Amino acid sequence: MTIAYINRVAIAVPPHDIHDVFRRFAQSLFNGDRHTGVLFRKMAAKAGIEHRYSYMAPGLQPEIGAVDADGFYTRGHFPDTAARMRLFERYAPELAQAAVDGLQLGNERARVTHLLITCCTGFSAPGLDLEVIERCKLPGSVERTMIGFMGCYAAINALKLARHIVRSEQTARVLVVNLELCTLHLKETADIEQILSFLLFGDGCAACLVSADPVGTALDSFRAVVVPGTRDLMTWNIRDFGFDMILSGKVPAAVYEALREHMDEILEGAPVGSIDLWAVHPGGRTVLDAVERALNLAPPALAASREVLRRYGNMSSATVMFVIERLLRSSARGQKGCAMSFGPGLTAETMLFRTAA
Repeated sequence: MTIAYINRVAIAVPPHDIHDVFRRFAQSLFNGDRHTGVLFRKMAAKAGIEHRYSYMAPGLQPEIGAVDADGFYTRGHFPDTAARMRLFERYAPELAQAAVDGLQLGNERARVTHLLITCCTGFSAPGLDLEVIERCKLPGSVERTMIGFMGCYAAINALKLARHIVRSEQTARVLVVNLELCTLHLKETADIEQILSFLLFGDGCAACLVSADPVGTALDSFRAVVVPGTRDLMTWNIRDFGFDMILSGKVPAAVYEALREHMDEILEGAPVGSIDLWAVHPGGRTVLDAVERALNLAPPALAASREVLRRYGNMSSATVMFVIERLLRSSARGQKGCAMSFGPGLTAETMLFRTAA
């Protein structure tokens, strides 16, 4: 049986760190409600996030004026979905190209046979797939698949599909791009749950090459876990003024229970202690805490996930690949790993992998 490998991973983010400005704007939404304002400050301080990136340059006085330097987010006049999608069409191809260029494909570009793209923060047609082919000088014969609107776990599904392709076509070389511009969906709202959800999210893109070349990380197996009765805990809907995110405070408890119940099947009967590398999607600090408790992991086990959360925030589908990229920079040969991402459903998409011997 052919084994598929992630040969290498590259990551990219936009130029502007907007975390502090967006946080200050969000805090100002509660100026008339002291109790909620205090609660917001406490919860924002505990988020474990220090930086998030965007193509929007920070505004100077987000508490009283525009949030960004260009006035895209101006108080009382937040943009509609059409305006947000115009920015997606402008910036998404640029970020995708930066990530693919980081792979340093060189002459390998001509050998790419398939392109898989995950995204849930913007849509257009002709779309990002054709833009990537043109900008990155890929063959026009590349088979293209868009994996849309699956949320944070889409990267795992893309790797699953890439593995299927390589196992059925030994010469296939699959380029996977995970791109999200989450900061296009800021809301002007005093709903503390919604605004806290938004403050988790930043922009980013990851690219990886998957092939049968025995270099990098072997993709061993995948398993999905859909948790019954949790459909309303995490939702992502297209509305008139951007995409609306609901991320319930009950998600960490649901993740904890799901892992306690299903970890044996996820690990295919192997003990938790047999896993050397944990690539857990940092959906938020409390989600990582729930995973750590459910699996009785020592704090260093999720250090890569917590560092990605601190440095970039939650970038939806791209985030778990940022964690994998970080782990692979320091991993030894022959180590076993488990990756997992959580998203709408509530669904956990998981993957067992190992570094090449």
